[in-house]
Amino acid sequence: MISIIVAGALAGLALLTQAGVWLLRRSYPQRGETIAVEGGRLNVVDLGRRHSSDPPIVLIHGASSNLEVMRRPLGELLAQRYRVILIDRPGHGWSDRDSEMDSTPGAQARMIAQALDKLGIGRAVLVVHSWSGALGARLALDRPEQLAGLVMLAPVTHPWRGGVGRYNEVVTTPLIGPLLAYTITLPLGLLLAEPGARNVFLPQAMPDCFVQDTATLLLLRPREFLANARDLVTLKQAVVEQAPRYGEIRLPVTILAGDADTTVSTEIHARAFARAVPHTRLVVLAGVGHMVQQAAGERVIAEIEAMIAQARSAAF
Repeated sequence: MISIIVAGALAGLALLTQAGVWLLRRSYPQRGETIAVEGGRLNVVDLGRRHSSDPPIVLIHGASSNLEVMRRPLGELLAQRYRVILIDRPGHGWSDRDSEMDSTPGAQARMIAQALDKLGIGRAVLVVHSWSGALGARLALDRPEQLAGLVMLAPVTHPWRGGVGRYNEVVTTPLIGPLLAYTITLPLGLLLAEPGARNVFLPQAMPDCFVQDTATLLLLRPREFLANARDLVTLKQAVVEQAPRYGEIRLPVTILAGDADTTVSTEIHARAFARAVPHTRLVVLAGVGHMVQQAAGERVIAEIEAMIAQARSAAF
């Protein structure tokens, strides 16, 4: 009898989840073009001055989010003067990826590099946030000819103590993880999404309507939730393997990080990367937390434009 009740409850939650996925897809439709690459299809938004002589700017979001997190504070303003490319990372937003695909920064960097090749993008200024700090570092190592410079915002670059949250480890467990993702994750996530986002902004306040304006709730779709958890669980070993190579990077790099960031330690990551990589400029912002692009958007834009000016002068 109990097993029948449990099975019925799970079936009901699964139906509720599918209805929720349908509503999320209707509420946050795709805004971009799909580019097929090896391992999946990437959603790309191409903004601004396509025929500008300056290097285009490529914006890549971090974990638990999508390209809309980079569009509003940075992309739309930069697009008034430059060509701006925003990309949903593989498995996030409206991008997908093969279920068997390697989820590491290196694998995702290869997919993004292929998309940029298909767009005919030459050397670009790459701007990365949080999880994608490791992705940006990997592109700088593997495809330096594709980058005119690298701007990192509160980046993850090095191994750290501890894990990435017990729930991410559980969700990546075979059988149990998909069962949770396709039953309770969406209804529970609807209750926790806004408080969770507020915590990432601390000590700054989260902007009004941030969760709605950035389509953050798309994360609650089962396939994206599983992909995000896999990204986080495999990240630590990935940076363990790539960190010893950072001294090979010869590109100009600017890092902006807050000294009040409790999500990604500035000491463990930003400062360590700046020590390891030549030609790196480190800007530590007093009192700023993890969402650097929101808390100090004008400063971030100024540093991106300085990187473009540096690339422009190097071309002559």
